[in-house]
Amino acid sequence: MTEESTRDGERSSRSRSDGGAFDPVIATDGGSPDEGVVRRDRFSGGPARSFLSSLAADERIFEADLEVDRAHVLMLAEQGIVDDETAGAILTALDAIEVDGHDGLPDGEDVHEAIETAVIERIGEDGGKMHTARSRNDEVATCIRYRLREDVLEAIESTLALRESLLEVAEEHEETIMPGYTHLQPAQPTTVAHWALSYEGAVRRDTARLLEAYDRVNESPLGGAAFAGTTFDIDRERTAELLGFEGVVENSMDASSSRDFLLETVQALSTHATTLSGLAEDVIIFANRGFVDLSDDYSSTSSIMPQKKNPDTLELVRAVAGDAAGAVQGLTTTLKGLPRAYNRDLQRATTHAWETVDAVTEASEVAAGAVATADWNEDVLAAEAGEGFSTATGVADLLAANGLPFRTAHEMVAVAAETGGDYDALAAAAEEVLEEPLESYVEPAAVEEALDPAESVASRNSQGGPAPDAVGDQLESAREALAEDETALTEADDVLENAHQQLRSEVNDYV
Repeated sequence: MTEESTRDGERSSRSRSDGGAFDPVIATDGGSPDEGVVRRDRFSGGPARSFLSSLAADERIFEADLEVDRAHVLMLAEQGIVDDETAGAILTALDAIEVDGHDGLPDGEDVHEAIETAVIERIGEDGGKMHTARSRNDEVATCIRYRLREDVLEAIESTLALRESLLEVAEEHEETIMPGYTHLQPAQPTTVAHWALSYEGAVRRDTARLLEAYDRVNESPLGGAAFAGTTFDIDRERTAELLGFEGVVENSMDASSSRDFLLETVQALSTHATTLSGLAEDVIIFANRGFVDLSDDYSSTSSIMPQKKNPDTLELVRAVAGDAAGAVQGLTTTLKGLPRAYNRDLQRATTHAWETVDAVTEASEVAAGAVATADWNEDVLAAEAGEGFSTATGVADLLAANGLPFRTAHEMVAVAAETGGDYDALAAAAEEVLEEPLESYVEPAAVEEALDPAESVASRNSQGGPAPDAVGDQLESAREALAEDETALTEADDVLENAHQQLRSEVNDYV
C-alpha cells in the first residue's frame, strides 16, 4: 500500500500520456533552458511511477478506505473543521464511488489518492478538504487494520469449525482403539478420540492467539497524521468509535509507522498452519495404512493409475505451513531495522499478511471438512493397536505397581519384547532377569489383561488420558472452551456490524 510520500498539501500527477516514457524538459549544464539541451525530468513519470503504485493491490482495502474516509469527514464536520454542506457533498461522492467500484477509479499512485481524485472530479476542489488533518500514513494504517480485523475473525471462525469437526470425531470414537506412535514407531495403544482431542487442544490455543492478536489489531491509528499529529482540533476517539475500534494507538508516531500488529497476526497464523500441517501429515499416514478413508471430495485420482486415491487436499494443507513460515521471515526482514517514522518499505509489508491469512484460513477450512467427512476403519485400527508389543509399558507399570522397581520391570519387559512380548516371553524373561517366576509378582490374569490393547487404554484413566472417562472429561472442557470462543467471535462480529450501521446512519444524515 502506498502511504505518504509527498509533502503535506502537495498533490502529484501520476497520469502518463506517453505510455510511461519520461517527459523531456529543456535544460543545460548551467540550468538555463535557453541553450536548448534536452534532458529528462526523472520525477515526471516513467517506470518509477509504476513501481511505486499499489493501486491494483489496494483493491483489498477499497471498501475499508471508503469507510475510513466517511468516519474522518463526519468527525471533521462535527468538529467544525469542514462545513456540513461540504461534508455532505463529499459523503455523497463517496457513495457514488462505492457503487462504481474499484475498477471505476481514476489512475493514481494508490487507492487513497485515486478516491480523493474521484471525489474532486465529482464535486470540485472542495473534495480535497476530506484530507484535512490526516496523512496517507495514518489513513493506510487505519485501512489495513480495518480490513485485517475482518480477515482475522474469518480465520478464527475457521479454527472453530475445525475444533467442532475434531470434537465430533472424538464423540463418535471415544472407545475406538488405535495404535499410537512416537518417532513413527508403535508406542502405546490409544483411541481415535484421544488423538482428535490432542489436535483440538492445539487448535484451541491457535484460536486464543488469534483472538489476542485481534485485540491489538483493533486499535485506531487515524489522527496520527504523517507521524507528528495535526494542528487541527480533531477527535480521534470519535473516529475510532465510528469505525468500531476498541480504542486508539495513542502516540501519533507509533500509530502511523508501527506494523507489529501485522507481524503478530502472521506469526499466529503461521503457528496455526504448523498445527494444520501436523494434522494433515497424520491423516495422510493413516490413510496410507488403511486406518481412515478420506471422502472423495478431499481426494483425487491419478491421471494414469486408475486405482489411486490421493490425499491431495491435505498435502496442500501441509504445504501451507511453509508459505506461512516464509511470510513471517519476509515480514520480519522487511520490518527489521526500519527507522521511525514512515518508510516506503512498509508498502511491501502488508502483502505478507494478506497472502498468509487467505492461505491459512482456506487450509483450516479444508482440514475441517476432511476430518469431518473421513471414515475410520475400526477393525483395522483395533487389529493394529497392539502392533509392536505396544502394551509393554502397561505390563511394566503392572509389575511396578506390585513392588518391582520400575527400572527393573522395564529391563525385564524389554527382554520379553525380543521374543515376541506375549505371556510366555514375559515368563521366560522373569526367570532370566529376576531369577524368579513371573507369578511371584503378579497374577497371570492381570498380565493377560495388561497385554490387551483395549484394557490397556481403559487402565489409563489419569487426567488427559485415553480412557473413556478421561476422554469424557476432556470433551466436556473442550465443548465449554469452544462455546466461549464462539461467543467471543459473535460479540466481535456484532461490534463491527453495529459500528458499520451507526456510521451508515450518521452518513445518511448528511447525504
